[in-house]
Amino acid sequence: MDKFDQQIIKLLTFNARASVSEIARQVSLSRSAVTARIQKLEHEKVILGYHADIAQQSAKDPIKAYLALKFDMSSSTHYCETYAGRIYQIDGVKWCHAISGETDMMLYVEVASMARLNAIRDELQQIPELRHLMTHTVLTEFFNTLNHAQ
Repeated sequence: MDKFDQQIIKLLTFNARASVSEIARQVSLSRSAVTARIQKLEHEKVILGYHADIAQQSAKDPIKAYLALKFDMSSSTHYCETYAGRIYQIDGVKWCHAISGETDMMLYVEVASMARLNAIRDELQQIPELRHLMTHTVLTEFFNTLNHAQ
């Protein structure tokens, strides 16, 4: 691979849709020479393919998170029941479970923005008996058997 091949690869890496004419102009070679070099690079598996860079999250993809809530249980043991109705009214909360262990209640939310997620957190923080709120943002969903389309 010489300097021309390296320049061609650099240009294609920056813009996979660059025309052969544009690449030829930038590397000071003829269109036929650039075409031959690109074909050779593809044949030798130096260029494995061409792709489009896609944004990680489009505007229509929701932000998904789990919220773990822990209440001060020193005065009562019914906070989950007490606050489930209030939490049900919060836009974006998809499910709410009372669970065993260190966490008292687990919520799942889907929202359009981080600002909305923070607003939900702020609303939950207004619960006087809430002692701890931890947010676990979903990075990748590998599968979801509850919401599969058929």
